[in-house]
Amino acid sequence: MFVFRRNPDSEKTFQSPEKMQALWKAWQDWTESLVAQNRLAGTGKRLGTDGKVVNPKRLVTNGPYVELKETVAGYMFVYANTIDEAVEIAKASPNLTMGGTVEVRPVVSENNTA
Repeated sequence: MFVFRRNPDSEKTFQSPEKMQALWKAWQDWTESLVAQNRLAGTGKRLGTDGKVVNPKRLVTNGPYVELKETVAGYMFVYANTIDEAVEIAKASPNLTMGGTVEVRPVVSENNTA
């Protein structure tokens, strides 16, 4: 699973219509290449910056992670045989061109631990 993180302020860099169009084209091209390679297992929609966090004591606070400068911007599931293979796939993410990061995590299935 890829978790895309970035500083919300970084989006200000891409506010012109031309820059936004180029960014969306890069995302579309990258996603289409994953589909062509039979690597794309599923995508999530872009996440909003607002939300709520419920802690173990059932206390609800504004979130997510408002004290951090980096937020979760979206997520994607890909097929890879190893985490290193997934990391190589993540290196082509357009999120990196925006100053963001791609967190690469295995998804735990019921049949195994990763």
